Amino acid sequence: MSVPANGLLITVAPTGAETAKADVPHLPTTPEAIAETAKACRAAGAAMIHLHVRDGEHRPTLDLSLLREWVAAVRGSTDLIVQLSTGGSVHDPLDLRLKVLDAGPDVCSLTMGTTNFGDDVFSNPWPFVCDLYQLTQERGVVPEFELFDLGQVHAMRRLLDRYGLPAGGKVHVDLVMGVPGGMNGTTDALVAAVRDLPPETTSWSATGIGRSTLSVILASLSKGGHLRVGMEDVLTISKGVPVESNAQLVERAVAIGALAQRTPYTPDEARELIGVRPERD
Repeated sequence: MSVPANGLLITVAPTGAETAKADVPHLPTTPEAIAETAKACRAAGAAMIHLHVRDGEHRPTLDLSLLREWVAAVRGSTDLIVQLSTGGSVHDPLDLRLKVLDAGPDVCSLTMGTTNFGDDVFSNPWPFVCDLYQLTQERGVVPEFELFDLGQVHAMRRLLDRYGLPAGGKVHVDLVMGVPGGMNGTTDALVAAVRDLPPETTSWSATGIGRSTLSVILASLSKGGHLRVGMEDVLTISKGVPVESNAQLVERAVAIGALAQRTPYTPDEARELIGVRPERD
């Protein structure tokens, strides 16, 4: 399959690990809610879903049985590419984060270094990054390299030099912008990061956190990149107006993409783009 040159990969990140359900009651935090969210976002134009899992008390968890339940919920309701976060919450231990791959996702996030995350520290020491990357290669899981700053762009160069290409042979990157402690959510920062991406990079997307969401969407489209949106990253649709659903954010991304003459990829087209095999065992 050849993918359209003007296609747009839209990833939805519906839940995250930071927002409390009590503060945002419509945040999807159960398998049933995530299945409905996946269906709505697929209909709106998303091709991939980035999952953080919650337990019965709506708290972030890396419990393997729940990870598998959420993966099954999405696969039972849509054909979306399933990406599991290996970051979990900033408090999760490294050994449990490696076990995320036991849940059998299509894709996993792979953050290329430690980042100050507001008042917390998102720990990704180099030995952990290497272990996780080699595990993705062994399991045939496609990594999405999450880059929070320019140093992590260059760390990816080092990783590819040492261990070679990912499973699937493609290199897909997501620039995470606007996190307090990471690179700014600005056009200048995006241009600098894209300039320094390794030549092996075959596709990249960008995520704008909070108030940087729209500026990052516009900058990414102007440079030919793809988009990640969702309630993990932003909770307002405009100043002072709360987001009603993840599908609303996908719909906005599709509408802005249309102005740039970009058409959303289907999940099958997105699988071809980033090297995900058509079917999981």
